[in-house]
Amino acid sequence: MSPPAPRPSRTPDDPRPSRTPDDPRPRRTPPAPPPGRTPPGGTLPGRTPPVPRPRLTPSVLAAVLTAVFAALLHALTPFPAAAAASADAGAGAAPGGAPADWAARPGGGAGDRDARPYVYLEGTPGTALQDRLAVTNSGRAPLTVRLRGDGRAGAWARFADDTVTVPPRTRAEVPLALTVPPAATPGDASGELVATGRDAEVRVPVRVRIGGPTLAALTVEDVEIADGAIRYALVNRGNALLRPRLAVRVEGVFGTLLDRPERPLPLELAPGRRVERTEPWPDAPALDAVTVRLRVAAEGGARDEAEASETYVPVAPAAGGGLLLGGLAALASRAYRKRRTGRGTPRPPEPSEPPEAGAPPGTGASHRGPDPDHRPLAQAGARP
Repeated sequence: MSPPAPRPSRTPDDPRPSRTPDDPRPRRTPPAPPPGRTPPGGTLPGRTPPVPRPRLTPSVLAAVLTAVFAALLHALTPFPAAAAASADAGAGAAPGGAPADWAARPGGGAGDRDARPYVYLEGTPGTALQDRLAVTNSGRAPLTVRLRGDGRAGAWARFADDTVTVPPRTRAEVPLALTVPPAATPGDASGELVATGRDAEVRVPVRVRIGGPTLAALTVEDVEIADGAIRYALVNRGNALLRPRLAVRVEGVFGTLLDRPERPLPLELAPGRRVERTEPWPDAPALDAVTVRLRVAAEGGARDEAEASETYVPVAPAAGGGLLLGGLAALASRAYRKRRTGRGTPRPPEPSEPPEAGAPPGTGASHRGPDPDHRPLAQAGARP
């Protein structure tokens, strides 16, 4: 079978009439291609031509990763002013929790690593000891600070200037002299150096070791049990700084109720200082008689012991028993009063019998003749 002859195309000189828009003859629609196939040289009718996707080349990927890394590094790196404020926030803080832009520390250190935690001095009674207090102003305005001492050892300190003005971004060291009184007791003394400025206050601890023989003495006093707790007081009776340890034991009628081994307390007891403390005991019995024993100890051989007793009685049974005993006592008292009243009342006299007829006056029942049942005995040998 021979292939169909090609259809001749129309030329401008073709005498056949051309199709006009007003031609009533129906138009021929070209057949649609099968699904999934795109006609050559175009898109399906009624569809938007596809947009070409950009290709992610290695150079573009490297540029994106570099931009993301730079943004994260910039967000995590603090500004210099913020870093200085955060570093000084631990040294001084204004009321209300706002960080202060200045700090006060013991002098002599070049940085935070070299800074001493407190001022430590040693000397004998009557000695003048020298040291310095460093004030750092990290703000942009001048800082005026007032200096004073507080506590036992702090009261012995005198500054070269009680008021100091520090320029911006400057650190100033103020000399101080601490004179140990001639009559000071050998041992340890503590206090604080206080710096106040820009609505903030910084306290620097001071510790002084006074030469001479030391005495460690500690007492526990005023032990009592109240409101689910054991209250007591510790007193340093010596001249050495003490770090006490405490052991608690509670004995009841039927055995041990509480046994806490010796443990260090979170405090330092300066010489002559008295501290009142509370030991929680929420599991106190409802009915028992207990004895609480407290034992304290510290370095240097300081040791003491004290105790207190308490009786626990339930409130409701005790109230009921008290009412019952009160009622029984009232009934017994009433019966006793009735009995005493009956004994003390005189009885009325018995009526006498009238005298018999013909009897002499004045005779009656009380003047009767001898009772026949009470006749005198007959004399011996007498005849009837």
